[in-house]
Amino acid sequence: MPDWLSIHAQDTEIWQFHPAFTSPTRGANSLDPGARGDETSTATLYLGATSGGGLSIYADPEIDQGFDLSDGKGIAAEPNGEGARLSAADPYVRLQRLFARYVIGLGGDAEPIDPGPNQFAEARQPDNLVITFGKFSVVDVFDNNDFAHDPTSDFLNRSIIDAGAFDYASDRWGYTYGASAEWNESATALRAGVFDLSRAPGSTALDRGLGAFEAVAELQEHFNIGTQNGAVALLAFFNRGDMANYSDATRLGLETDTIPDVALVRRYGDRGGFEFNGQQAITGDIGVFARGSIADGHKEAYETSDIDRSLSVGVSLDGTSWTRANDNVGLAFVVNGISKPARDYFAAGGLGVVVGDGSQAKYGPERIVEGYYNIYIRYGVGLTFDNQFIGRPAYNATHGPLDVIGLRFHVAY
Repeated sequence: MPDWLSIHAQDTEIWQFHPAFTSPTRGANSLDPGARGDETSTATLYLGATSGGGLSIYADPEIDQGFDLSDGKGIAAEPNGEGARLSAADPYVRLQRLFARYVIGLGGDAEPIDPGPNQFAEARQPDNLVITFGKFSVVDVFDNNDFAHDPTSDFLNRSIIDAGAFDYASDRWGYTYGASAEWNESATALRAGVFDLSRAPGSTALDRGLGAFEAVAELQEHFNIGTQNGAVALLAFFNRGDMANYSDATRLGLETDTIPDVALVRRYGDRGGFEFNGQQAITGDIGVFARGSIADGHKEAYETSDIDRSLSVGVSLDGTSWTRANDNVGLAFVVNGISKPARDYFAAGGLGVVVGDGSQAKYGPERIVEGYYNIYIRYGVGLTFDNQFIGRPAYNATHGPLDVIGLRFHVAY
């Protein structure tokens, strides 16, 4: 293969099942309480070309197919972070990413960067400026964590692989148009970006003119404790577009004796939030991580999920000690919550991005424990057994608890 060309590929097949569980009430966005199993499939081709002078261009066509459990409704912390989020019985093709990256060296002895999907093998100065623009995912650049960020190989739950309350700009598949800049010097990284929001909350189409947009910034500091690497990051985001105040929707519903609807009271406004993201290697094969995030609970969630506050902690263990160095085990706990205005809105029967159990729902914070074992077979092939124990799905204390049992097959070329 010529040096200017990069070709990689992946395929991820996920099967999930939950037994029947207690569900005395039902709403339009409720999880099906009967025993149910569903599957999703994503096959991605990663194509790249480079000038050799710091500029590279990438295109990622993808084939999607399948169904999330209950079409992705009924659990704020969606159990399948790799799901297509737009159900389809037949495979369909989308160009998920089409972006350019320009790296400007600013100093230091060049260090090797290994090749991979959307990354050429290169020697890069540690002090650098990285500019990315086009169509890509916000979490390609922001909210990274070595132990919980990749639903093809580590955790599956969406509020564990990303910060639950980080309402990042995206279409229904998790991608958007925008630009970011990353300044790296010594142990410090500063990132900032601006991205298109959807035309309306939860929409499949993006507002490509930045009429509805997100601005995001992140400061990360790397350090060592003894010989082990760690990092902490602080992130802030600001979304601006047509969005509703929960209290306005609830009030209108009471005045008109109807079920409240955020779509009736949307007006141009803003919603922001913050995140803490930390990770620390304990030994060469054990690492721990934690994320905490909070967003403005007066306004509706725009893109990702109906979560106003979230805290996750977890541990990741490689299989070196039992002579399976390429295997990986993970265990994480997350608790998600919503504000009082959001609780009042949902209690009156309102619907959110993925939540809405009807007016008889009884609030309680959503709690999830996820554990997985990822077995590396060979030649880029892995098989993962996953289990998620979910208490109070969609913040409804009358529902569940339930187990989501998962099997993931992943191959990378």
